[in-house]
Amino acid sequence: MSASAPPIPSSVAAGSRDTGDSHAPGANGHAHPLLTPVIQQVFADDREYRHYAHTPVTADPRALQDYIFAADGDDTDPASVFARLRWGGQFVFVSRSARRVAQLARQFDRDGFCLERDPASVRRRAWPFLSLLAPRVHYFAARKVLLIRPGEFTERFTYHVELTRHHRAGDDELVVLKRVPSVESLVAKLRKKFPDTPVEAIEKRARKFTEKIFPTFLTREAAILLILQEHLPSRYAHRVPRVIDLEKDIRGFVTSLKMNWLRNGGRRLSQLEFAIQAADLLRAVHDNAGVLHLDLRLDNMVITDHGVGFVDFGSSMRVTENLSTNPMLDQLFDELMRTSHIQRMLFHMTTSGQVTAEHFCKQQGKADKGIDVFYLSLQFTTPHANPDLAGLIHYDPQSEMARQIAELSKTVLRPGDPKDTSHKSAKDILRSLELLERDINRRARR
Repeated sequence: MSASAPPIPSSVAAGSRDTGDSHAPGANGHAHPLLTPVIQQVFADDREYRHYAHTPVTADPRALQDYIFAADGDDTDPASVFARLRWGGQFVFVSRSARRVAQLARQFDRDGFCLERDPASVRRRAWPFLSLLAPRVHYFAARKVLLIRPGEFTERFTYHVELTRHHRAGDDELVVLKRVPSVESLVAKLRKKFPDTPVEAIEKRARKFTEKIFPTFLTREAAILLILQEHLPSRYAHRVPRVIDLEKDIRGFVTSLKMNWLRNGGRRLSQLEFAIQAADLLRAVHDNAGVLHLDLRLDNMVITDHGVGFVDFGSSMRVTENLSTNPMLDQLFDELMRTSHIQRMLFHMTTSGQVTAEHFCKQQGKADKGIDVFYLSLQFTTPHANPDLAGLIHYDPQSEMARQIAELSKTVLRPGDPKDTSHKSAKDILRSLELLERDINRRARR
């Protein structure tokens, strides 16, 4: 391929550029002669494509993709494509049939997707002097804008969250829109989760959540993000969301929040780099901004061009916050601390003897830095548990690096002396990870 050729990722296309006869592997891995002209003529100068289309090759079948290219004969089921795309990723379909493209485009302009490029066509450039006679290739592109498809239920996402366009002077960027869901949508989810519960009870609960609980926590999240913007050192500023815009109801509660999109797709990290950057960011969030995340699952970690980042501060609070002064908040956080996935995990691991460090055991049901430190120590041992990160982290569970990181995690959670506090904070974890890095580098130089 010549130096001036538009980039075609190895996972999408291969071959020469010269006559337009190069074939690009589609979604099912076999060659499609129609893909290359679309990639070269439509995506050649697309900044997003150039930056994100080259998804690192990984053996993990769960790894999600930024771009999926397909043609007739490939899997074009929207549900299947949705499951294989990263949030914000694009599905591009090509065909000789304009009718087939238009028909499929209508299917992809809903249920979690929106059309990024309307149906259009290009000509295959077999020979320049016959270009006007060359057959047309029809295509469209759809972007995955929802985290979950409409009608599907998951405990991971409670708010309505989607990617949307934010129009500013001279700019049109994709941002994250997080808003209080409608009563109707929440009723539908609750009825699916609790089919035996009377409709009246479900509707009452849905109104309580949409009118009181969700607006309260979304208002708090906006405030926490503003605290992070103000107090985090500048080198961390791009690794947490920032508030772009918000809407409030007549009571002053935030009902809709726009944040910048921390898009997965940065430089591929080693498992140790991932662990170090995550621990370093948590140290800054705790010590510089005085904020507790309290929901530090892999789902809430990203790898961007700026490094490891944290998202979803909806359950967060200030380190010095005294909830007892607000009975409603005190009750909400008490329930949250008793029922959250992380708290259930801590309870299970302490009762089974997998966690013996007293400073973690004592935090059951509490909002404390130790909750973040506890879960961080688990997360960097199995980074591919989040498919969104599988292609962005070098992780071999049989490697020496993985073994030593797992051993460190075990030491943090089950120290020889349960009263040992040498790994009580994010700063402590970071120090041990950096010592491990020096040791690995030193042995690698021998």
